[in-house]
Amino acid sequence: MDQKIGIYLCSGCGIGDSLDLEAVKSVAEESSIAKCEIHPHLCGPEGTLLMRNDVNAGEVNCVVAAACSGRVKTDEFYFDPMSTILERLNFREHVAWCQPAGAEDTQMMAEDYLRMALTRVEKTTLPSPYLEGTEKAILVIGGGISGMQAALDAAEAGYQVMLLEKEPQLGGYMAKWYKNTPSKPPYQDVEDISIQGLIDSVSSNSSIKVFTSTVIDKISGAPGMFDVTTNNGAGTFKVGSIVLAAGWKPYDAAKLEHLSYGKLPDIITNVQMEEMAKSGKITCPSDGSTPAVTAFIQCAGSRDANHLPYCSAVCCRVSLKQAVYLKEQDAESKVFVFYKDMRTPEQHEEFYKKVQKDGVVFVKTDTAKITISEGSERKLCIEATDELLGEPVMVEVDLVVLATGMQPAVLDDPILNLEYRQGPALPELKYGFPDSHFVCFPYETRRTGIYAAGCVRQPMTATRSGNDGTGAALKAIQCVELTSQGKAVHPRAGDVSYPDLFIQRCTQCKRCTEECPFGMYNEDVKGTPLPHPTRCRRCAICMGSCPERIISFNNYSVDMIGSMIKSIVVPEEYDEKPRIVGLICENDAFPALDMVGIHKLHYPPWVRFIPLRCLGSINLVWIADALSKGIDGIVLFGCKHGDDYQCHFIKGSELANTRMEKIKETLDRLVLESDRIRFEQISIDDYYRIPVILEEFTAKLEELGPNPYKGF
Repeated sequence: MDQKIGIYLCSGCGIGDSLDLEAVKSVAEESSIAKCEIHPHLCGPEGTLLMRNDVNAGEVNCVVAAACSGRVKTDEFYFDPMSTILERLNFREHVAWCQPAGAEDTQMMAEDYLRMALTRVEKTTLPSPYLEGTEKAILVIGGGISGMQAALDAAEAGYQVMLLEKEPQLGGYMAKWYKNTPSKPPYQDVEDISIQGLIDSVSSNSSIKVFTSTVIDKISGAPGMFDVTTNNGAGTFKVGSIVLAAGWKPYDAAKLEHLSYGKLPDIITNVQMEEMAKSGKITCPSDGSTPAVTAFIQCAGSRDANHLPYCSAVCCRVSLKQAVYLKEQDAESKVFVFYKDMRTPEQHEEFYKKVQKDGVVFVKTDTAKITISEGSERKLCIEATDELLGEPVMVEVDLVVLATGMQPAVLDDPILNLEYRQGPALPELKYGFPDSHFVCFPYETRRTGIYAAGCVRQPMTATRSGNDGTGAALKAIQCVELTSQGKAVHPRAGDVSYPDLFIQRCTQCKRCTEECPFGMYNEDVKGTPLPHPTRCRRCAICMGSCPERIISFNNYSVDMIGSMIKSIVVPEEYDEKPRIVGLICENDAFPALDMVGIHKLHYPPWVRFIPLRCLGSINLVWIADALSKGIDGIVLFGCKHGDDYQCHFIKGSELANTRMEKIKETLDRLVLESDRIRFEQISIDDYYRIPVILEEFTAKLEELGPNPYKGF
């Protein structure tokens, strides 16, 4: 495309009061541009019409809008990305609102940002979307509540659905349960299981093909073109996206030796208790007698570093429900609940109060010990310390029910059997659940186009599992629709760029295949990467990992960012105006910079920020480029990493932190101090830290003195 660049400078919102826009215009006109206009209200009807008329008339096909943040006024500044290149340059929050009005350094900052924006545009080409993934059928794995709800919702939205269930019948665990916890006012009574209606709706829907007693042999391909092979009549078929609703499995109570499970027959699990109730009568397994005294032990293995370190969310409510079973079977029976903390959120608090009023005794303790009763008509003895009363408690009982926790069904079972270079299973979070993120993106896994729903994603109630199925179905639909248009799904939704590899220079180092958090690359026998563009989330981590710099996007490349750095004007040493480049994550840290401006917080005028798709996309050549040009310091702002990471691209910030060691090697090679680089983890609500960090960093650079490469 023959670029015709139009630059539009807004003087509203205090920008015109802060900057000499005529001088800025002069800087723009030093480059090869079609036109440059100053407008008092660029986002208003007249301003938007000005830009659109120029585009429609063919005078401009690249728009640089120097106004407010790119996170606002998106409709006003929208242009067809397939025909027009748009660059939003933030003169408001990033210059006028965070720097002194009329100051020389404020003016220099704006002029540098304009040069950088022009460089970005000049290095950008129009995208050519990848349009191979056009299959829109949806696969749902698991026939429990979440899976059936996902299948039904997708079908009613007009999509063909394949529903696979490994058991001979639909329904999951709910079909095996006796009663459900309250779901409607006054939230005090257990309810009949109502799953049959959902089963009938799914079975009778002509858009849903149901296959029971079916498991997956393998899944290959990518979003919009998954190839699924099963073990029976379902055979091999294509789908566009996948909902994994494989459910949960109970924690193995055989591991709870300290609670004597497996040693004494009258110690059972909550799953066994539910099955017993459904069979018609609750009895003691040892002799078939009806228990007169029963105890529930909560958090049996849960919230325990040696077993399940997390809370399974529903166990307390299940025990309350099962206590009701015992009272309904024999109103004179005694029931004790030994608990660490009772967790009955929302309206289930009413159910908890009702069970208390019905005579169930609750003992707060973390020290329950089970032994055999000697010389007593009761079989078992529970000893504990009541933490509320501060006294020891001993209760003799006939039956003990262990409230064991929930684990995802995918634990130790890949289920999907993916033919991905990075393995057959979905990557897991800290506790084994295949969700992609602790903070953002519910349902999304680390494999694009595959969405987790229900208890395979996290422990939850039956009601929430149904809602979860609906959410995952919507994500699956979004995936097939955007993929068919060649667009990214998340988090860069709508992005039509994808990695372009100059494969002739590939050295088969495998870093791109190993470091991609989403399994975008497979590889051949020689180790040459085989990209699957519809798996890509456009994070560009592979671009940062490639030592040969052969990976680029049409609107994001190593050359582009390096050229933007080189476009910054670096004053001479005697000017005493240091320069700092900020390479900053566009997902959290860059919006935090907006917040700095919104709150009118000031920071040193020496910094020039460049937003990156992810800090993991940093290529070390940028560091060398900046320092060899005479830039005095480089600050890296990325997302929080670790167990509770906030990085939208999972590993990007962590990889950037790891690469700091290599950055240090670069500095040593250039005979520069490592203190010239600073890495910080910044979330959106950390905006107030940014000025403090920059003040401290500037002071450190003053102590180190100017970059010795300045002026060369």
